[in-house]
Amino acid sequence: MIWIIFSIIASVVFLMLAHSGMCRNTSNLSRRDSASAIFADQIGEVEKDLERGIISAEEAKAARAEIESRLKAIDRQSDGGEPMVGHSGRVLVLLAALTVPALGAGVYWQLGSPDIPSQPFAQRTGEQAEVRKIADLAVRLRSRLEADETGGPTEGWVLLAQTYMRMGRFGEAADAFEVLLDRPDASSALVSQYGEALVYSEDGIVTPKAERAFDRALELDPSNPAATFYIAVGLEQAGSPDKAYDLLKTRMEAEEGFRPWMESFAAQLNRIAPSIGRAPVDLAALAPSIPGPTADQVAATEEMSDEDRQVFIRSMVERLANRMKENPSDLDGWMRLGNAYAVLGENENARNAYGKAQKLAENLSQTDPRKAEIARSLAELGA
Repeated sequence: MIWIIFSIIASVVFLMLAHSGMCRNTSNLSRRDSASAIFADQIGEVEKDLERGIISAEEAKAARAEIESRLKAIDRQSDGGEPMVGHSGRVLVLLAALTVPALGAGVYWQLGSPDIPSQPFAQRTGEQAEVRKIADLAVRLRSRLEADETGGPTEGWVLLAQTYMRMGRFGEAADAFEVLLDRPDASSALVSQYGEALVYSEDGIVTPKAERAFDRALELDPSNPAATFYIAVGLEQAGSPDKAYDLLKTRMEAEEGFRPWMESFAAQLNRIAPSIGRAPVDLAALAPSIPGPTADQVAATEEMSDEDRQVFIRSMVERLANRMKENPSDLDGWMRLGNAYAVLGENENARNAYGKAQKLAENLSQTDPRKAEIARSLAELGA
């Protein structure tokens, strides 16, 4: 691999530097030799000044004595010290040449990602251009909405806010949603999206301002699952995991059938449960109407051989796949099909099914738990 080649190159470079330091030419002038040459020139200048009468004989004698004393001082400093310093320095260089590449390779082996393919520069340039284009469109859209004497259409502000959310500019998304809060058409979903933007802008913390938004969303629609979910998150952050657990479980039990957002609720419940001594949540027990085989079908499979049972299960999955061909806009159906393929171990088919679900979920609000569930499933499948 390329990173192994780089490690070898680094080792060679370090060794070359160490070798050059250890094998330096001994014929080079030492510090005393250099000083002797300089002082000899100075004594020569003193003699010339004496001949020209610039200085007296006593001054020349004093200058020669000063120069000789400096040379003796250098002799005392260099006696026995220079060889030892040079030797220890070269040893350190050699040790560094051997250990630095080895340590670097070990750290990269544990923490690096050598198998991740690189991305072509042209592709990165295209992505950056697309990001700049979206940012420019957002600026133009906001300017148009703010210039509108009527305040701008609600749909435009929602589009702007959701664009900011996708760009990771959560504070500006919250500001865009906030413009709509006092309008008559402010729905529960819109208010909960505003609350979610506030949560994201505070790095996942449910602030009192966000909590008030979720409370209002529930006033407008008590069945809003996103608002319930974030209120439970706020309760846990406030030190009341028991209340958060009860709130989520009560909301799930209020449904007569399965809803895709229940999987996110169940995951949150099972994350909280160990810390408060509660039992794990069985999603099938809380939502018994999750699409699947009937009781008679389950009983029939118990009498089948392993091979027949696999054929039976596969036939059910194939029937669901055929139904999805007839109704390709059924988001929940694609999610069930993806889960079924994952259970069978057919990861490629599962990725395709969840991929279709992801495309259908693009127009959903950011608070819809199905978006998170699809992303989590694709991540588990290695997509």
